Amino acid sequence: MSPSKPSGWMLMLLATAQLIIALDATIVFVALPQIGTHLGFSSQQLQWVVSAYTVAFGGFLLLGGRATDLLGKRRLYRVGQSLYALSSLAAVLGGSAMLLVLARAVQGVGGALLFPATLALINTHYAEGPVRNRAFAVWSAASAAGLALGALLGGVLTQVWGWEAVFLVNVPLAGGCAWAARYWIPADGERAPGRNFDISGALTVTLGGTLLVFSLVQGPEWGWTSPSTLGCMALAVALLGLFAWIEHRGHDPLMPLRLLAYRELRMAMVLTAVFMSSFGVQYYFLALYYQQVYGYSVLQAGLAFLPATLVCTFGIWLAERSLATLGLRNTLVSGQLAGAVGIAWVCWALPTGVGFWSLLPGIFILSIGQGMTWTAMWVAAGLGIRPGEQGVAAGMASTSQQIGGALGLAVLVSVANAGGIEHALWWSAAIALTGAVLALRLQTRSPKPIPIAQL
Repeated sequence: MSPSKPSGWMLMLLATAQLIIALDATIVFVALPQIGTHLGFSSQQLQWVVSAYTVAFGGFLLLGGRATDLLGKRRLYRVGQSLYALSSLAAVLGGSAMLLVLARAVQGVGGALLFPATLALINTHYAEGPVRNRAFAVWSAASAAGLALGALLGGVLTQVWGWEAVFLVNVPLAGGCAWAARYWIPADGERAPGRNFDISGALTVTLGGTLLVFSLVQGPEWGWTSPSTLGCMALAVALLGLFAWIEHRGHDPLMPLRLLAYRELRMAMVLTAVFMSSFGVQYYFLALYYQQVYGYSVLQAGLAFLPATLVCTFGIWLAERSLATLGLRNTLVSGQLAGAVGIAWVCWALPTGVGFWSLLPGIFILSIGQGMTWTAMWVAAGLGIRPGEQGVAAGMASTSQQIGGALGLAVLVSVANAGGIEHALWWSAAIALTGAVLALRLQTRSPKPIPIAQL
């Protein structure tokens, strides 16, 4: 299948999907105190307004990728957006803490269907090279805007209309995208005969992945050596091991293990995990620092992230040109190195007491590296993969991203609790530097699809 000629409207829908996914990861943070008061959450229960989304998103990604390949990319895009709209409405209408947490979990499932479908649509309908790089640049810019604007938008909506507004904003946005996709995204072809969902594989990887992310999220609260944490991790490892055995023996597996023969996909899986453990934790720690040390209000903290958003967008623009001139490997190495230098600069500036302006040079360097790395690592994930397997490849890379983010944040929060935020950020800089070293191993030429008979 050769890439079609997609319209600008289609790219807008794909970018909006990523905006929604990124926005939902951060917009709820500033509304948590009001949610806890209105719905009667305890301090321990309140974290599940965030964690329910993270656990469901991470656990269902591979199933979402498989469903994308089997049922159709446009179809899964519409289902994912519809789940976002309906679950957001349910979060407001439910009227109880339990129903809100369940609605957040359904939002996570919607994201797990939508994310691989969006990536697969880009990798299928945009020709490899400058055209696809431009599509990824637009898509990445929407992601950067969603992450950075989430706290600011959440603060404005919560302050003016109440916590319900952070959920209601999704209803027309996601619902409108689901409706428009019928007209602006090319229709799916007929389902390939003889292919199935691999029910046993889907059950084991979804349960195993969900338990793994759950145990990483809960580890700092339960204690890493507590029976609950160790039991969840042991069961997760057992289920994922059973999944690998099922996939090895299966005729039509959920996750074809032969895809791991693609060096670019393997590297993308590593780098997405590294990215979330280094770049991805900055919003969490800096948001805390702005409010706890600098005494910023919620809106001031949100505004403090706007320079990072603008510079990250420049990094995305730079990645598009760097991919064309320097190649994928050099772009990834440059992005990771910029991230390591930028985070280290921020670490050095934090204890000086000068304030926000002393952080800006480091934030600028960090944000350029973030934009370059984010764009390039998703380009790597789709290189050489057949159109009918783009969904599951996206699911593999994004599952690594979610696990890396959960593990990285859990570990670095423990480091911060023991030695302060500065210590956690120094470790984050070291992780980004490790990513640069790993990216050096990436081959520079674009791979050709590997024939199944050779695997």
